[in-house]
Amino acid sequence: MIGSDVYNYINVLNKAADASWVRNTVLNNNLSNVSTPDFKRSDITFEEYLKEELSSGNMWMDKAVANVNLDNLKATTYVDQKELSYRLDGNNVDVDVEEANLAQNTIRYYTLLDSITQEFSRIRMVLNRN
Repeated sequence: MIGSDVYNYINVLNKAADASWVRNTVLNNNLSNVSTPDFKRSDITFEEYLKEELSSGNMWMDKAVANVNLDNLKATTYVDQKELSYRLDGNNVDVDVEEANLAQNTIRYYTLLDSITQEFSRIRMVLNRN
């Protein structure tokens, strides 16, 4: 985390990329346990925390991002639909759903990294104008 207002967007994007990385690990764990009896799939909560932090009334996005408490932006792992099972062995992992989620998350992760790179490029461009 970088401690300057210039880096507000980068700090938030960094937290989102971290959450995406955690989600990738959780989704891979789900796929690894597709044949484990009584295993219940897990996922993470992050987007809700980000939305809550950014919805601080009717303010401009720059001000909303500047007011984000980065300590509140943590990926929280939870067990999804404990009571649901797709098979007789009690497992609730659907390989097709997990692979689709993993593909979506991979795209999200690389998009976040690209956004961080673009933010640094903008800062570098401003600094090089002198």
